[in-house]
Amino acid sequence: MTTLNIRIDEKVKKEARRTLASLGMDTSTAVKIFLNQVIVDQGFPFVPKRSSKEIRLGWDAEIEEARKEKSYKTARQAVRSTLK
Repeated sequence: MTTLNIRIDEKVKKEARRTLASLGMDTSTAVKIFLNQVIVDQGFPFVPKRSSKEIRLGWDAEIEEARKEKSYKTARQAVRSTLK
């Protein structure tokens, strides 16, 4: 056996510990399960996704880009423009 030391935000540690305890598991056991599954899967045992903040920033950038494009004051103007 060996020891693994990691640095993690205190709030994350407390919330994870609480959640794992509700599942009848301690943090050490959960980390062991995770690392063993990494070996089995030869990668993450889940699909990492961007955070909602990153997704929102992407959406905001798309909206800003759309605003730079030609805009219309009325629907009629938009329709006329597409028919030309």
